[in-house]
Amino acid sequence: MEALEATRAQSLIEVFAGEVRAMDDDFQVWLGHVGKERPLRHDLRRAVNQAGGARRPSGGGKRRFTGSRTGRGGSTGKMLGSGDRFGGPRSRRVIVKTRYVKLAGKGAKAAAAHLRYLRRDGTTREGERGTLYGPEIDAADGKAFLERGAGDRHQFRFIVSPEDGQHYEDLKHLTRRLMQRVEKDLDTRLEWVAVDHYNTGHPHTHIVVRGVDERGKDLVIARDYISSGIAARASEIVSLDLGPRTELEIQEARRSEITAERFTRLDRTLLTSLDEQGLAPAWHRDPVEQGLRAARLGTLARMGLAIEEEKGRYRLDPDIESTLRTMGKRGDIIATMHERLKARPELAPHDYAIFEPGTDRAIVGRIEARGLSDEHRDRHYMIVEATDGRTHYVDLGHELADGAMQGRLVRIEQTRFGTRIADRKVAEIAAANGGAYSVAKHLAHDRTATHDYAQAHVRRLEAIRRAQGGVERHLDGTWTIPADHLERVEQYEQRLAQNRPVTVEVLAERPLEQLVQHDGPTWLDRQCVAKDPEQLQGRMGGEVRGALQQRRQWLIEQDLAEQDGNTVRFKANLLANLQQRELRRVAGQLSEELGIPFAENRHAHIEGTYRRAVEVGGEKFALIEKSREFTLVPWRRELERHLNQQVSGIMREAGISWRRGLDRGGPEIS
Repeated sequence: MEALEATRAQSLIEVFAGEVRAMDDDFQVWLGHVGKERPLRHDLRRAVNQAGGARRPSGGGKRRFTGSRTGRGGSTGKMLGSGDRFGGPRSRRVIVKTRYVKLAGKGAKAAAAHLRYLRRDGTTREGERGTLYGPEIDAADGKAFLERGAGDRHQFRFIVSPEDGQHYEDLKHLTRRLMQRVEKDLDTRLEWVAVDHYNTGHPHTHIVVRGVDERGKDLVIARDYISSGIAARASEIVSLDLGPRTELEIQEARRSEITAERFTRLDRTLLTSLDEQGLAPAWHRDPVEQGLRAARLGTLARMGLAIEEEKGRYRLDPDIESTLRTMGKRGDIIATMHERLKARPELAPHDYAIFEPGTDRAIVGRIEARGLSDEHRDRHYMIVEATDGRTHYVDLGHELADGAMQGRLVRIEQTRFGTRIADRKVAEIAAANGGAYSVAKHLAHDRTATHDYAQAHVRRLEAIRRAQGGVERHLDGTWTIPADHLERVEQYEQRLAQNRPVTVEVLAERPLEQLVQHDGPTWLDRQCVAKDPEQLQGRMGGEVRGALQQRRQWLIEQDLAEQDGNTVRFKANLLANLQQRELRRVAGQLSEELGIPFAENRHAHIEGTYRRAVEVGGEKFALIEKSREFTLVPWRRELERHLNQQVSGIMREAGISWRRGLDRGGPEIS
């Protein structure tokens, strides 16, 4: 009854607003006689309350502020989420996933990469490259869109997936009508681009919206509207286009859930119908519903996820939801591998495997494919044909794995996360100083520590503070460390492990067959001299064995190894000699390019201008240009932020400690 009254109230408000817009400009609102009639704001408040906009909690008392309606569209989102206004289960279902993305730091670069990926090949019905479009044009300029949003604080990304999207010949009209409704609900014009994807079983649309309103202010959308408003508006449009779902469509959709190896709405119904003994009954007053429940419970019993304790009453596995979700994810992964490797019939499906960090050892192999496993959250994956004889699906999380492109040889292992010695040292010093930490307190506590060593602990604390808080930095350089600091660090590390579960090392940028005669150190050479070389099995293992045999023969011809019967003996410092050969060759090419000579660095202190990274023998070197010469020294990722800037560094056993500028007391880079 309340829902019906709320719907009527909302309809009256919309009709009233429409009539007001239709009237002449000289229309004036009569507020009544002051003191004799209720003010207009009271009537409006009453209408809003009936529409569900100001409902109090069922327990009474003041409602706790949650921020769910802060921003544009809060009341509309609350109303749309209060119930299905278009026929209950007969409404056309639309799934909408929303992501808020900050553009500061690396966000702008990631936004450009996201648009490139959305427009990749194979996403149209014809298998062609996807095309961006906007509110009025069918071919939008993605680069110009990003340039206009270069100063934005954030952007929104939506994935709109109608359950019956296959009935639309073109999703553009649906998307444009949806965004018009969204603009009306949010009371602002929006700048957006979209691209339609037809490369999955469910056609869907990716929409990228700039995070500013029509006045250029930050666009803040209420959480209620994000969670339910957009999906409800999309459902309205699709239900009007295709009509309500028929009884036959509803039953076919539910019957498909009986044998599904994933968590379904039918499973959720069973979990909510448990009796006092915690058993799920197959019985229901509706015979159709009873048949569906009984059939699904029988399937779950065969899966080992339900046990029939009494006639028609089952005890469900406590972890049934997580187990079924895992099964559904595995099914999606296998389907992805079949789709991406269908052009490679030599890779047998029975050799497919999913790389499990923490349970599997490191693998070495060739990248066969890579892509986004979750386009909504930018989670990446790659498929690797490994030397263990299997083809692995590897979840990369948010790691872009720079340089790991298709066809390259890589090594993949679990990323090591956990509390560090530095974390325990900070906790120890803070405990001895009433919960306070600083560089001065560190040096006083540990007389053997250096200033640079203590400063590394400060950088660690700053990273934790920015990611999750828990530690507080003060203006005088001291930090407040909570007593449960190590537990908080463990939580921080676990989140990092979810975002980047594996580490990808590029072993060779050239194809395997080109490594055989490469005049420089290669992964094949490291395998030749390794005490524990990779175990070679299957098709990929056979390819590597053949390449190793040819590489040994090449080394013999170059007088870097010698044959002794069936044994090949490699000369001392093989890898160092090969690296020097390639280093001299690359340095000669760079000398011609720069017009200045190369000088090998023989000093502990390095000064100059960082120009770029140079690949030598599978390793990266930093090109440091001086006034009359240049040198090549080991590269660090942090140097890229100081391209074409003056840097200085100190050679140490563990590497180079770089500083920006020529001032040795300046800010440290690494």
